[in-house]
Amino acid sequence: MAVVVHQVARPQGWPSADQFVYVEVPMPVPGPGEALVENLYLSVDPYMRELMDFTGLGVPMEGRSLGRVVDSRAPGLAVGDVVLHRQGWRSHAVVRPQDARIVPEEPDVPLTAYLSVLGGTGLSAYVGLKHVARLAPGETVFVSAAAGGVGSAAGQLARLLGAGRVIGSTGSAAKAAHLTARLGYDVALDYTAGDLPERLAAAAPDGIDVYLDNVGGDHLEAAIGVLRERGRIAWCGAVGQYNAAAPPPAPRNLYEIVGKQARLEGFLVREHGHLQPELEEFLLPHLRSGRVVADVTVAEGLDGMVEAFLTMLRGGNTGKMIVKV
Repeated sequence: MAVVVHQVARPQGWPSADQFVYVEVPMPVPGPGEALVENLYLSVDPYMRELMDFTGLGVPMEGRSLGRVVDSRAPGLAVGDVVLHRQGWRSHAVVRPQDARIVPEEPDVPLTAYLSVLGGTGLSAYVGLKHVARLAPGETVFVSAAAGGVGSAAGQLARLLGAGRVIGSTGSAAKAAHLTARLGYDVALDYTAGDLPERLAAAAPDGIDVYLDNVGGDHLEAAIGVLRERGRIAWCGAVGQYNAAAPPPAPRNLYEIVGKQARLEGFLVREHGHLQPELEEFLLPHLRSGRVVADVTVAEGLDGMVEAFLTMLRGGNTGKMIVKV
């Protein structure tokens, strides 16, 4: 038997465990041109909260997954291959070659890196900093949700791209210490301590050139307030408002974008998949050398998928949240 996790109700505000059920189903059988994959690791991401509002009920949510081929009737996918695909929230999946990518198993690169710094979260940080904001050497960068999946990659990437100063915000003093000790940040602000605009201004007395936004709301307002002339904002996510019953009042200073001749651009990482080889070519040498770390929180067992998701939304993870099936 295989196990799938179904969403069975829609949340009003914060999701809860009773909106999901674990279901045993017959083991899938691959047809011609298909392969059966036993999932090894499942990605847990903030965007999944948005999916809960409009995807079908009684089916598993989609999500990035790493699994090993255990049966194949597909040319190009051999038994034993480890593949990356998008059929998450389940123990097994049937995939086609065009919907899966074989990933190498290397002794110096953990498989979980392909769901973190080499996965969608790492690609989000890379696209936002390099291709949307066009970070230049010596510039000052601010990253919100800096201890999450995207943020834990962004600090390290900003450093590799030549940033002169890297500032992050996070939700606890312990996470702030982790950011500066391990993930490339010069300064980390615990936003729960209050006065984020004032403390951000103190951390960047000359202003910021680039803001990678994963939060929206008050963080975006604070960043606009210290943005330098012709600064750039790459807007990746808005985890601060996914569970809100009403839109946030901030940013109240949006018009400053005009006076500062700044640029704010939103982006979806799924539109930039062609940059995956570029990301891997850039990061793999640094992963092998240990200069870059794949910062992850791993929850054990598919039966912990729902709790891992809820924990991630509450900020209980450091780095990328992953479930080891």
